[in-house]
Amino acid sequence: MDKNEIIEKLRDDVNYYGEYGKKYLSNSDIKTLLNNPLALGEPSKPNPAFLVGGYFHTAILEPDKLKKYKVIQSKTRNSKAYKEMSGGELCLLQQEVDSIELLTDTVMSNQICYDLIRSGDVIYEQPGVMEIEGVMWKGKADIINHSEQLIVDLKTTNDIHAFKNSAWKYNYDSQAYIYSKLFGYDMIFIAIDKNTKQIGIFDCSSDFLQRGLNKVQRAVEVYNLFYNTEGFDAKQYFINKTL
Repeated sequence: MDKNEIIEKLRDDVNYYGEYGKKYLSNSDIKTLLNNPLALGEPSKPNPAFLVGGYFHTAILEPDKLKKYKVIQSKTRNSKAYKEMSGGELCLLQQEVDSIELLTDTVMSNQICYDLIRSGDVIYEQPGVMEIEGVMWKGKADIINHSEQLIVDLKTTNDIHAFKNSAWKYNYDSQAYIYSKLFGYDMIFIAIDKNTKQIGIFDCSSDFLQRGLNKVQRAVEVYNLFYNTEGFDAKQYFINKTL
């Protein structure tokens, strides 16, 4: 398959997140490779925060797909009603949906955010693949605004004033580096505080991107050691540091 055929196949989330997509590294693998490389490829556990974030992205980028989310009228996931209606599946609470809809309205009511997301030549959920540091990587951009020559990524946060720290913790620096390579534009983040509803727009400094590159290089080094080194015995691997 040529690159365009691969990209078309990766548009389908079943392929992107399934076995086909696992042929490529992604930014979500950075944390695993740097912290627990033997867990690479293992399915992630259902997480309410990820579910809420996914609904927020869908509400802005693909509102026609919101029906795929199951919403339950319950104040907690520990209630009898939730357990009966969810059938063991992780579902959204109605109060979470109400909150996300308010966040969505807040972002889209801001003219700068609206223009970055809707105005000009924009495409959503665009996949990309490329060899970086000798390994094939994939990514799926929330928004590519060709008119502004920007990749725009949407984030929610619990504290907009701590977003800089969150960007390091959650590897937004490596994401920005990888995506700038995949799509050829600079990346900016539109973040909204889930508590105060304040919006932040964050661009990426050269130092931020360098930190991202450093993470990518370290992740590739670990990946090659664990998965591309003939005769490597992971049972003999240990972490060695001085306290």
